[in-house]
Amino acid sequence: MRLTTTRKNWNATVAQWLSGEGGFEDRNKEKGMVIRGWAPQAVILTHPSVGGFVTHCGWNSVLEGVIAGLPTICWPSFGDQFMNKKVITNILKTGVDVGIKGRQISHMDSVQLLSRQEVERAVRSLMDGGEEAEERRQRAAKFAEEARKAMQEGGSSYKDLDRLMQFASQKDCNGAD
Repeated sequence: MRLTTTRKNWNATVAQWLSGEGGFEDRNKEKGMVIRGWAPQAVILTHPSVGGFVTHCGWNSVLEGVIAGLPTICWPSFGDQFMNKKVITNILKTGVDVGIKGRQISHMDSVQLLSRQEVERAVRSLMDGGEEAEERRQRAAKFAEEARKAMQEGGSSYKDLDRLMQFASQKDCNGAD
């Protein structure tokens, strides 16, 4: 059943699933934790126990995944996320496509569901010990190192931000020179 067709209170349903007796948190309290609300994604992605990243391919998430040096499962939903997926899978070659077909322009387009097998295929492709997965991990680590160098003093991103700040400081609040 799609959530858009149910009359149940979505927040109450999720709260019950998470914290009700025998709920997700209760069943997994010895295995990890659930962060409610905002989570520091960039910090989580750089934790040594994280070996991969499932992302909708929003640009900020793409950058956080690159900086963390993680191979990625790409699960775009609309807009530019499909182009970002192509960058990750076809150009950087650090990710795998979960298998979404077509392209949605907005959240209002029909929802496409994936089978358990399609999700499992993507996870196994990303995380197994095969040669292709190892090459993907090595490329991700290489791009992370390049990103770190770009952000260090003297790096390309550092220089570009410095130039932007110099340009902005030459303008008054109304945009005049």
